[in-house]
Amino acid sequence: MHIPSRFRAFAASAALLAASVIAQAQALPNVVILATGGTIAGAGASAANSATYAAAKVPVDKLIAGLPEISKVANVKGEQVFQIASESFTNEHLLTLARRVSALVKQGDVDGIVVTHGTDTLEETAYFLNLVVRTSKPIVVVGSMRPGTALSADGALNLYDAVNVAASKDAMGKGVLVTMNDEINSGRDVTKAINIKTEAFKSQWGPLGMIVEGKNYWFRAPVKRHTAQSEFNIDEITALPQVDIAYGYGNVTPTAYEALGKGAKAIIHAGTGNGSVAAGVVPTLQKLRADGVQVIRSARVPAGFVLRNAEQPDDKYDWVVAHDLNPQKARILAMVALTRPLSSADLQRVFWEY
Repeated sequence: MHIPSRFRAFAASAALLAASVIAQAQALPNVVILATGGTIAGAGASAANSATYAAAKVPVDKLIAGLPEISKVANVKGEQVFQIASESFTNEHLLTLARRVSALVKQGDVDGIVVTHGTDTLEETAYFLNLVVRTSKPIVVVGSMRPGTALSADGALNLYDAVNVAASKDAMGKGVLVTMNDEINSGRDVTKAINIKTEAFKSQWGPLGMIVEGKNYWFRAPVKRHTAQSEFNIDEITALPQVDIAYGYGNVTPTAYEALGKGAKAIIHAGTGNGSVAAGVVPTLQKLRADGVQVIRSARVPAGFVLRNAEQPDDKYDWVVAHDLNPQKARILAMVALTRPLSSADLQRVFWEY
């Protein structure tokens, strides 16, 4: 049977094109997006609703399908781990997510991980992963302040940037990162500083870098221990101890400390100023420490830095200071550290190093 030359040429051209597409896909990094819900998966009643909406509505496959540009950056696969608003994240959610991340980064065909997350507790999850996942591969946690249905929605660009960073070799070894509003921040340092604007996430020490049109620009790197250099490993953690936060304020009473201390392994004191403790609360915290509860002084101020033996005689009372960690970050580190039987001196070392 004679096949006209024009058909042979067409078939050859199609074969070359298919081979080129396959080669291009094989050359791209492989990134897995683990979706947990939040505003980035939210939907409002109209385009004008940027602050009033329902979180955790859009599944991960639709998030990916709505962003075809990422196919030029990486071979992307999505998994729906949870579909919840992040204020409902529990310790069990943290453990489940971290175990999945740990399993994926051990695979040779996975180059980076992106976790989509609600912004309310995003900083806590990012810091937890930073402490317990042993890898140098990029792990990027990302969210949005506006649902995808809103005018000027920020989720699509944030997710695109997150995939770019997770696919980048220059992001390796820098710990867990958070990419929002064109910035790359350390999961250790970053916190939600405002609840309306798209530039909500800030670090008191500044961002690690910026992302501009898909290119990373780095300015500094973390020096605290994290990920591959951590002494903690999610593969060895079966449960997290109860650690609670009590808030300091004018006319504070010991009531919250007494109630929380009944079941907690540690109490984070979110103190005024330099982690100050009101005179009426000191005896209660002394008693809790005598009963075996670790007492950790943090600060409620936005850029707190608690000095040991300043305001309170920490050595005398056998208390710990949270260094520059805010109360919610201090809680995460205390939970992870106290999966081991640590003395207060050991626990203080952990707070200095991480």
